[in-house]
Amino acid sequence: MAFPTALWREHILPFTLLMTLLMVGTLAGDYLLHRLDLVWVGRYLGIPGTLLLIASLTYSLRKRKLLLTGNPTLLLRLHEFGGWLGTLLVLIHAGVHFNAILPWLATVAMSINVISGMVGKVLLGRARRHIQTQREHYQLRGLSRPAVEQAVFWDAVAFEAMAQWRKVHIPIFMVFATLSLGHIVSIFLFWGWQ
Repeated sequence: MAFPTALWREHILPFTLLMTLLMVGTLAGDYLLHRLDLVWVGRYLGIPGTLLLIASLTYSLRKRKLLLTGNPTLLLRLHEFGGWLGTLLVLIHAGVHFNAILPWLATVAMSINVISGMVGKVLLGRARRHIQTQREHYQLRGLSRPAVEQAVFWDAVAFEAMAQWRKVHIPIFMVFATLSLGHIVSIFLFWGWQ
């Protein structure tokens, strides 16, 4: 019975808490801005939110060797935290206002991207640990290295297939980035510059 408990404690609960905290934080932030008559602040929260999301891309640049400095583990943590906090600020910025379709399409794409990133992290981490546990189990039973690799072959193939989730995550990000850029350009075009 420890397996389902570990699954719940290590993966489902943290994911659920982070998503719930994101939703509650968004609603609470929007509510407080309206309650304190500071709705105008929400308009500008999109700027630091977007900057955090852009800064969180440092991990992706490092991973693809476009950036040669920085600790990958630290950059991954910053990617996750910056992506979450940036998303929170952008969601508060969006509020519950339905003024235009472009910003809402960008918000939906951003939300899907955040969820896909969190799900991908959970699935890949779990699959990686499972394969490693299986390898250790077979090694303890005295199987040779080639026999161990043969025994975990299909698990490794499944893991490699799961690792392809980035082929979904990255295009969703590109849609989000394009829609966000369109939103930002339209703000500058139609801003009342008086």
